[in-house]
Amino acid sequence: MSTRWYPIYQKGGPQLRVFLPNFWMKLVRPTVEIPSNIVQFSCSMEMTKYDIKNYLEKIYNIKCIHVRTRIHMPKTRRDPGKGYVIKDDDIKFAYITLPKGETFKFPDLFDVGEEKEKQEQDHEKALKQAKNSFDDFLKKNKERRNMPSWFSI
Repeated sequence: MSTRWYPIYQKGGPQLRVFLPNFWMKLVRPTVEIPSNIVQFSCSMEMTKYDIKNYLEKIYNIKCIHVRTRIHMPKTRRDPGKGYVIKDDDIKFAYITLPKGETFKFPDLFDVGEEKEKQEQDHEKALKQAKNSFDDFLKKNKERRNMPSWFSI
């Protein structure tokens, strides 16, 4: 369904019209663990379950077995300056169940295997070095109990 109005007649040749729906969907990373054959989307509030299913099947060729929706109502809060109540916009989430045998894994865009391992090794090395230097500091100042740490020669 679109809220855009198109003129009935235009001068000139063939009547070329492009239908632009107001619907949108956004893939969302789930906050809790869900089965691998369920995909979570954030979608337009005006979309029904049938609209969601048709949108995915016709545009993206994704076979949908079942569609569930929920509307997330965010908390209300007070504005720190003025003191009036603020409520963020509601969000509609759609949970799409894929056919048996199909799975979806949310893409990890920043995971580069070797680089990640190297970063972990560097992190562990830096942590070991910090622990060793702290132990050396404690050993050096073991007999200077009442002296501040910054007061050393």
